[in-house]
Amino acid sequence: MDFKILDASAFYAGVPFRSSDVWYTTTLVFDEIKHIKKNHDALGTLLETNRLKIREPDADATKTAIDAAKKTGDYPQLSKQDMSIIALCIQNQGEIITDDFAISNVAKNLGLKISPIMTKGIKDVGKWVHYCPGCRTNHKTGTECPVCGTPLKRKLLKE
Repeated sequence: MDFKILDASAFYAGVPFRSSDVWYTTTLVFDEIKHIKKNHDALGTLLETNRLKIREPDADATKTAIDAAKKTGDYPQLSKQDMSIIALCIQNQGEIITDDFAISNVAKNLGLKISPIMTKGIKDVGKWVHYCPGCRTNHKTGTECPVCGTPLKRKLLKE
């Protein structure tokens, strides 16, 4: 089964409104975007015609998504909605339709399929580290270097 999962950016780009494909999303994402085209009840039409289906990821898939996001360092940048999309993709071995870099990085690190909407998508995947430009030390998290007090920056360590 072709399991295409939409994040909020796909709805804002109009992806499900210009196709007769069947799309999936989660309740968290649906709640975030339900104001789109409200005057025309476009989302209601998608639901009534079974072109949009709302599914929830199970606890195991959610835990796997959270663990993967923490491992790549993307976790602080991801919302609950983003995590639900990644988990639904893990659970159903689907394809995420998104332009979100953090979602794409976690998904690609997990070997999941990503399709960009309005961009070329990400080229490099890897893990984020926090580093101090002052004393050149790496740190797992934080905003300020515990060694010298300089504000930390982030960089992607490519695989």
